[in-house]
Amino acid sequence: MTADDRDRSIAGRWLQQAQYDLEAARYTAEGEFHALACFLSQQSAEKAVAGYLFARGADHVWGHALADLCEDAMQLDKSFDVIKSVAMLLDKHHQPTRYPSGLPGGVPHLAYEQTDSERAIEIAVDVLEFVETRMRSL
Repeated sequence: MTADDRDRSIAGRWLQQAQYDLEAARYTAEGEFHALACFLSQQSAEKAVAGYLFARGADHVWGHALADLCEDAMQLDKSFDVIKSVAMLLDKHHQPTRYPSGLPGGVPHLAYEQTDSERAIEIAVDVLEFVETRMRSL
């Protein structure tokens, strides 16, 4: 197996998990678990961008912030600037959706609503489609 084949295999696993997380986000949103749906949307987008970085030969991908991951991807493909401004909106869902300490005086499952999960899922779809398009040209 060549290094390119290995990188594509790793990337494919990350994209497969990104797609699964997106489906899980949709499912939890339907069940009105909106905080969890927002978190899973962030996870889907994060894994999609990480998959792209692995496909391009990254040995390790560090961090969870989409703003940073998109910056890393921009070093390889300037067009990631297009999706970065949207993708980074999901960064706010990484911690506060899961921990009461992320929402001073609040509880995550009470703070998120249907409009939040709908928007997060929409962004995750955009990021995943963007990455899949870039992956086809590799």
